[in-house]
Amino acid sequence: MQFAGKVAIVTGAGSGIGRATARAFAEAGAKVVAADLSEAVNETVAGREGMIAVHMDAGDEADVERTVALAVDTFGGLDIFYANAGISGGATGIFDTPTELWTEVLRVNLIGPALAIKHAGPKIVERGGGAIICTASVAGLRSGAGGPAYSASKAGVINLVQTAAQQFAGSGVRVNAICPGLIETGMTERAFTYARENGKEDKLGRLNPLRRAGQPEEIARVALFLASDAASYVNGQAWVVDGGLSSSHPVTRQEFGKPAF
Repeated sequence: MQFAGKVAIVTGAGSGIGRATARAFAEAGAKVVAADLSEAVNETVAGREGMIAVHMDAGDEADVERTVALAVDTFGGLDIFYANAGISGGATGIFDTPTELWTEVLRVNLIGPALAIKHAGPKIVERGGGAIICTASVAGLRSGAGGPAYSASKAGVINLVQTAAQQFAGSGVRVNAICPGLIETGMTERAFTYARENGKEDKLGRLNPLRRAGQPEEIARVALFLASDAASYVNGQAWVVDGGLSSSHPVTRQEFGKPAF
């Protein structure tokens, strides 16, 4: 999977999956715009050729449009957009989630990818085609893997890529989603830190058949595949990368009126 001559934008590139993927694209020869709201995105690109950092709010249309324009103006076009940025929304139940939190989670997690498709898609068409990838989640497949706002937003992402794939018909643009399971990222750092500090690291990922959590690089490799010519006939799909968790989605059942987590 080589990307010499290709230009990619990766959002949420300040840490975790986004950082691993942005670096992987660059190592494979692509020119990369690493985008994130956090200053940590500067660390992602530090000392690495062919990469530039931009501070961007993934759910803000002006920021997305500006980032796409930056990639085109700096590198001459755009071939790949990985809409990876997202927020968790916390571990609250449906009856405890404020409307404001629902709004913010949907703005970043669902409207963000929609804006990426809207503004990056036409530029990718101008290059003769390419790939758009969105980070969904196993939480978007069924209940039991995340809070209600997060889960609903990721379910929306899965349908979004299916709808977008149809609307790009004949353009050469493919749109797919990745559904990670438990991955060690900034979003899950608290759980990993707690487990290690309390001697429970072996419990992380115990519900999936591989009996371990995943690493960002394992998602990055799938992102590169979906962006590559090797995936030339993969379109409108949600690729699950979760160690087998979603083959059953085992959970501890919640009882009505009791805390969700």
